[in-house]
Amino acid sequence: MDAKGFSPPPPSSSRPLHIVICPWLAFGHMLPYLELADRLASRGHHVTYITTPRNLTRLPPPHHHHHTGGAIDLVALPLPPVDGLPAGAESTNDVPADELPHLWDAFDRLAAPFSDYLAAACSAAGERPDWILADTFHHWAAAAAVDHGVPCALLQPTAAMIAAIACGASDSTELTAGATVYEQMAVVGKPPATMPRYEWEGDAALFVPLGSSELSAAQRCSMALNKSTIAAIRSCPEWELDALATAAKLLGKPLVPLGLLPPSNDGGRGAGAHRDDASVRWLDAQPAKSVVYVALGSEVPLSLELVHELALGLELAGTRFLWALRKPAGVPDDGEVLPAGFRERTKSSGHVAMGWVPQVAVLSHTAVGAFLTHCGRNSLIEGLMYGHPLIMLPIFGDQGPNARLMEGRKVGVQVERDEGDGSFDRHGVARAVKAVMVEEDTKRVFVENAKKMQEIVADTELQERYIDEFVQRLRCYTTADANSSSSV
Repeated sequence: MDAKGFSPPPPSSSRPLHIVICPWLAFGHMLPYLELADRLASRGHHVTYITTPRNLTRLPPPHHHHHTGGAIDLVALPLPPVDGLPAGAESTNDVPADELPHLWDAFDRLAAPFSDYLAAACSAAGERPDWILADTFHHWAAAAAVDHGVPCALLQPTAAMIAAIACGASDSTELTAGATVYEQMAVVGKPPATMPRYEWEGDAALFVPLGSSELSAAQRCSMALNKSTIAAIRSCPEWELDALATAAKLLGKPLVPLGLLPPSNDGGRGAGAHRDDASVRWLDAQPAKSVVYVALGSEVPLSLELVHELALGLELAGTRFLWALRKPAGVPDDGEVLPAGFRERTKSSGHVAMGWVPQVAVLSHTAVGAFLTHCGRNSLIEGLMYGHPLIMLPIFGDQGPNARLMEGRKVGVQVERDEGDGSFDRHGVARAVKAVMVEEDTKRVFVENAKKMQEIVADTELQERYIDEFVQRLRCYTTADANSSSSV
């Protein structure tokens, strides 16, 4: 057993593997798992990456790995039509929150085309997959893998989220025999002591039936976990040591870290790209480390009232800011989102971008001194890859546990929130921004600790070693092992 607590797998055949990756229909999943595909192909493996046609057109093109013999094949499975799903909607970014059940319906109907794909691949000479890497909700991919005798690794959310929600279960009862952690989560009646009430109530959405199948997100996770041989997670012990050990225990399956999969510095998404973007040009005119970059993701926009509080808080803080702002639901296309007079009052110190912003290019810019973030996993990794201290405003899902994890590492501070409804005001925003950007005593601590986290994210040797160890772990399992260890 090594210093990280993992036993190295025994040596095995060096035959290239054929690995099928199925990411969830959200860009926060598709992009990092495309990075995973690239890292596997760079080692000479054959990767089939499966998503829907329009999503494939919106992803950066995969790299070529002729020198290793590896390859990435992009396979499009058309999303089955569903009444109520907007035309061309194939990702969570395309669908308003009240129409998400239609996307879940279409997603569940991918079961048949995926099974057909897998049957054809298993019968074609030289095409049989060695592994399926299925994202959290892909119960039908895990089931098809079992049907065809192919082992499945289930890609898990952050360990911090699994540990946080399940802590309530471990406090109140033992896991029911044969029940997965996701099933146990559904019966917990109160939040863990460290979780605010508004976050707990928001997580209740994980247990609400979605779509005509009436399966909740948690049920889909549970079904997929039951059919999987191992679990894999985009994390590592250096990032979330205690949470990773807790998650491994709760999942009841071997949990293998993938590393953090930080984005590549090329492929159109890296530090040197997008020099002509308006936001990047604005940053070019700002002093070094003077700007707070504000981005709260595109999946769950703030209400108009909270957008105003955030804006007025940035104004009160008095620091320079670049804000990637998504228009709240219900605001007409020509409607004003920001408080009256805000743009005029802050024109010398702030820039608000209502469209897409090249986040990695922004975060890599020398003018950026801190990151006001919702603490999605991608954003955290990207922000800390460039050593930025954090002002944290989590909204949904794994973001709250991620924020508490980072607060514990003293890389930043959370904006004060109302315990009941999660609301915040301009004064709380201003205090948090000043603590990270202005007040020297706290700023120094946050900057120092952000640099320590940067050493983990930017340690290429460390991150690549996790990929090597993951591949070795895959080699430890044969198809026969998968059939005997999966619950059918």
